[in-house]
Amino acid sequence: MVSRSGERVIELQHLSKHYGSVQALDGLSLHVPQGCLYGLLGPNGAGKTTCLRILCTLLAPDSGTVSVAGVDALAQPRQVRRLLGYVAQEVAIDKILSGRELLRLQGDLYHLPTSERDRRIAELIDLLGMEEWIDRRCGSYSGGMRRRLDLATGLLHRPRVLVLDEPTVGLDIESRSAIWQVLRQLRDQGTTVLLSSHYLEEVDALADRLAIVEAGRVIAEGTPSELKGALGGDRVTLRVREFSTAEEAERVRGLLVACGGVRQVVVNRAQGYSLNLVVDDTAVLETLRHQLMQADLPVFALAQSRPSLDDVYLQATGRTLMDAELAVAGSRDPKAERKQAMR
Repeated sequence: MVSRSGERVIELQHLSKHYGSVQALDGLSLHVPQGCLYGLLGPNGAGKTTCLRILCTLLAPDSGTVSVAGVDALAQPRQVRRLLGYVAQEVAIDKILSGRELLRLQGDLYHLPTSERDRRIAELIDLLGMEEWIDRRCGSYSGGMRRRLDLATGLLHRPRVLVLDEPTVGLDIESRSAIWQVLRQLRDQGTTVLLSSHYLEEVDALADRLAIVEAGRVIAEGTPSELKGALGGDRVTLRVREFSTAEEAERVRGLLVACGGVRQVVVNRAQGYSLNLVVDDTAVLETLRHQLMQADLPVFALAQSRPSLDDVYLQATGRTLMDAELAVAGSRDPKAERKQAMR
């Protein structure tokens, strides 16, 4: 539920950040309204984590400005930290302590009075459904349990803004659903939630507004329905028999682009060189079939659907989110990543 006042609680302006020769952020700007559940959608390596770490004062930008609730985060980081709850992508939990002991320690670090701390811990145990296992040692927790506990530590001091980096990565469906429910409750109670994700369905299901991030820049922003509605038309995924090379894909793309009623054609190399189209009217599909048959390229499979966030991403970047993920995975240098992680 977005605040009717339209007040922006997070303002990031023209952020730039380099790691050596790698540009992680390239003039990224972001404006998050008060009381909004806001999603950052993009592939791994797009700059989402760097953006969130700068917002949470854990990393300094090369240039740009950051403010939270009107407070300059670069000039007054301690004041901003009181306003934020941050749940990082990597869960860091002491395996020896029980969940309750860890929350008490976290409350002491926030300098909460003992009675207030214990009352808040009881509220979070109930909210996150942790009653059955909260007094067990954390080393025995499943991934879903650890993630709920990590979320509780970020909420302990009642932050005005909750920042989550890939909050459900690697979780089973039940654990993911439970966290989704909690995030919606927090939003409805007035907490601003900013989460990053590369799960299309997660952002589509949760976000009031979202920004699509690619190569350190925001390339599209709005509500999910606005972004999908702007595409218009219908989405078509088409496969052609004997269609196995990039050259063949480009030849077929050229045939389809020339057809009237076809708005966009993108070769999806992540799925065996299938073709993603946006068409004005599905009636054009029969014409497409005919032209492909004439070119000795019979249709092997065809699927239709309304535009999705993946189509929004595809239109903005010329590739699907899966293509982007594979490109990042293929370009990674494991040795360099290990060296960077050790710094």
